[in-house]
Amino acid sequence: MFRSRLTPFLLLKSNRKALYNLTRTTSPRVLNEEVSRFFSSGITRKFLQNFRYFPKGHYVPSLKHMSTIATASTESKEGMKLIVNGGPRAQKMVGIWLFGSAAWVFSMVVLGGVTRLTRSGLSMTDWKFTGGLPPLSDEEWLLEFEKYKQSPEYKRVNQGMSIEDFKFIFWMEYAHRMWGRALGIMFALPFSYFLRKGYITLRLGLRLSALFGLGAGQGLIGWWMVKSGLEEPPSEYSQPRVSPYRLAAHLTSAFAIYCGLFWTALSVVMPEPPAESVAWVQGATKVKRLALPISLLIGITAISGAFVAGNDAGRAYNTFPKMGNTWIPEDVLNMKPLIRNFFENTSTVQLDHRILATSTLVAIGSLWWSARKLDLHPAVRSLIGSTVGMAALQVTLGISTLISYVPVSLGTAHQAGALTLLTLMILLNHTVRRPSISLLKSLPQVAKTI
Repeated sequence: MFRSRLTPFLLLKSNRKALYNLTRTTSPRVLNEEVSRFFSSGITRKFLQNFRYFPKGHYVPSLKHMSTIATASTESKEGMKLIVNGGPRAQKMVGIWLFGSAAWVFSMVVLGGVTRLTRSGLSMTDWKFTGGLPPLSDEEWLLEFEKYKQSPEYKRVNQGMSIEDFKFIFWMEYAHRMWGRALGIMFALPFSYFLRKGYITLRLGLRLSALFGLGAGQGLIGWWMVKSGLEEPPSEYSQPRVSPYRLAAHLTSAFAIYCGLFWTALSVVMPEPPAESVAWVQGATKVKRLALPISLLIGITAISGAFVAGNDAGRAYNTFPKMGNTWIPEDVLNMKPLIRNFFENTSTVQLDHRILATSTLVAIGSLWWSARKLDLHPAVRSLIGSTVGMAALQVTLGISTLISYVPVSLGTAHQAGALTLLTLMILLNHTVRRPSISLLKSLPQVAKTI
C-alpha cells in the first residue's frame, strides 16, 4: 500500500525537468491545455486521493486554479518588472550584496552610538575625505594629543586626561570613520562588477547611484556635525557638544541609506509579495493602510531620539513615568521663539520622545488588534506579532536606559532597537504591497485548507 501511494510522487519527481522545459518553450494557451489534460488524467486523480492523508488544516493549492497558476508562471516576466537581469543566480548575487551592505550600515549606526556614548566623537580634530593612517609612533601620538588639548572638550571636560585614555577615544572615532570608508569600497566594487555583467537595470542603477551618493555625503555630514562640537560653547557653563540639528541630520541620513538598501534588497530577492489567494491580498491591503503611517511614526520617534542625544536630555529626569515629581515640567515652553523648545529645550525634547514612543507602542498594538480578524497570509501575521514584541522590547530598553542614567550598553541597545523595529516595519510594508496583475489573475479567491 505504501509503495502504491508513493508511485505518483516518484513519477512527478522524474518528470520535473520535462515540466520545467515545457513551461519555458510552450505558449501559454498550449500549456494551459496540457496542464488541464494532466490534471484530468487517471494517475493524477490517484495521486490527489492521497491528499486526504495530510493533517487537517494543511494548506494546498486549489485544483481549479492549478493550470492558471502554471500558465501565469510563463507570463511572470511580462507581468513583473524585474530590477535585475541575468536570472535567479544574478538575483541571488545582487541580493546578497545589498543585504550585506544594509547590514554594514546597521553596524555603522551601532558603532556611531557607541562612539557618541563614550564621548569619543570629538577626539579627532581634523578630517580628510580619503582618510589616513593613525599615529604609529609615540611622537605622532603626542602630536595628535596636542591637537586635542586645544579643543573645548579637553579644556572643559577632559582636562588632565592621560594619553592612554586619549588613545581609547581616538581609536573609537577612527574606527567609526574607517568603517564608513570601507563600506564605500565594499559597495562600489561589486556595483561596478554587476554593471559590467549587465545585471543592473537602469531603474536599479539609478536608485543605487543615489544611495551611493547619499553614502558619500554622509561622511561630509558627519564632519559638519563634529565641527560644531569643536567650537567654543556660547556659555562658560556649557559643555561642548555637537549641534543637535546636525546630529539629527547625520542619524536621519544613516537611517535613510539603510532603509533604501534594505527595501531594494527585498525587491531584488522577492519581486512578488507572498500572495496565494485574493482574500489574503485584500487582507494585506487593509494592513498596508495602517503599516505605512506607523512606519512614519517610528521614523519620527527615532529622529526625536537624535535630539534627545544631541541635547544630552537622557541624563535629565531619570525617573519614569513622571519627569521628576511632575508629569510635565514647568519649563517646557521657556524658550523663545516657541519652536526652539521642541529641538533645544532638554525638558521638552525628552517629553516629546516619551509621548512619541508611547504613541508608537499603542499604534503597533492597535495594528495587531485590528489584524486579528483579517484573513492574512501566515507570514504577514507572524511579522505583525514580531513587530509588537519588538516595540514592547524597545520601550523597555528606553525606560531602562533612562532610569540607569544612560549606560553605554543600554544606550547602544536602544539605538539598535530603533533600527530593528524600523527593519520589521519595512519588511511588513514590503510584504503587504500589491502583487502584479498577472499574479492577481492567477489567484484563487480563498486559500484552500483540508
